[in-house]
Amino acid sequence: MQLEHLNLVVKDMQQSLDFYQAAFPHWNIRGEGKQTWYGVERRWLHFGDNDQYLTFNDQGYGENRPLQGNQVGMAHFAYRTVDLDGLISRMLKAGYAIHHEGAQSPYRRNVYFRDPNDYEIEFVEYSSDLPEQRNHYD
Repeated sequence: MQLEHLNLVVKDMQQSLDFYQAAFPHWNIRGEGKQTWYGVERRWLHFGDNDQYLTFNDQGYGENRPLQGNQVGMAHFAYRTVDLDGLISRMLKAGYAIHHEGAQSPYRRNVYFRDPNDYEIEFVEYSSDLPEQRNHYD
């Protein structure tokens, strides 16, 4: 079993797409359309590859939950990469700043970015294939 997709409500479809295209240059738009969701017409878009994708739904309003608090809701989601430096370089070049770096570990490096909707995304690169090392926390 693997995660197939995340479904995100966003304020601005193009700003969201720009951010994730910088992170995932090999992904593309798999499908898109319109639907009415509880009386609101909104556009949806699937952005990904053949195995996984992100769904964006526009017409989002309000603020995302503050990550400094303990409110129920998504704290962040994460993607594994084999080239964290390349990802960081692409994101910085596209104008997205690192929100914060992850905890120090001899077996992994990770950074966090915030997308235009204030979703926090972690990108992690492991330096070991051994689960006991990758999953080691001090």
